[in-house]
Amino acid sequence: MSAAGALGRVIRSAADRAATAESEVCELCAARLAGEHAHLYDTGTAEPRCVCGPCSVLFADDTAGRYRLVPRRRLRLPPVDTAVLGVPVGLVFFVPRSDGTVTAQGPSPAGAMRWEVDAAAWRQLAGTVPELASLAPDVEALLVNTVRDFDAHWIVPVDDCYRMIALVRREWRGLSGGGRVWPAVEQFFKELTERS
Repeated sequence: MSAAGALGRVIRSAADRAATAESEVCELCAARLAGEHAHLYDTGTAEPRCVCGPCSVLFADDTAGRYRLVPRRRLRLPPVDTAVLGVPVGLVFFVPRSDGTVTAQGPSPAGAMRWEVDAAAWRQLAGTVPELASLAPDVEALLVNTVRDFDAHWIVPVDDCYRMIALVRREWRGLSGGGRVWPAVEQFFKELTERS
């Protein structure tokens, strides 16, 4: 075996792995996914899973146990006073859970920070903002951005929240975030569009 032949195989193998990593596949059947695709929320691991259209249909009735189909609804809300929830950050999302609890998560350079929110405080807030009472447990969130005089409040699917966390983690530099993270967060919110 020549050195050039072995080196060529290593280079081809690395290129094959990179090409495979770039193309997403359904996490249930391994079919290749389009850029825009459905997600399931895995209640066991508390993470979203990428799925193809045919596999997503299996979970459309919402009685499939561990996996819940993430809806597509996005709804812009007027400003919501979340101070009653006691979360000390301005970029955060709140997710009501199937068991009646509510979690808040905010992005950081290390991933998501997570807090438990007082369920009674959430119910009080939902009483003043009726749209919050309609959130699908585990799979929809109230997404809030009040950082740097921004004032955005949305009902979004949780996969949007995880995209925002990944964006912050990718763009964060140094102790304060650097010059790229906040413009990227603002752009993320500007690109959100309402859909049912």
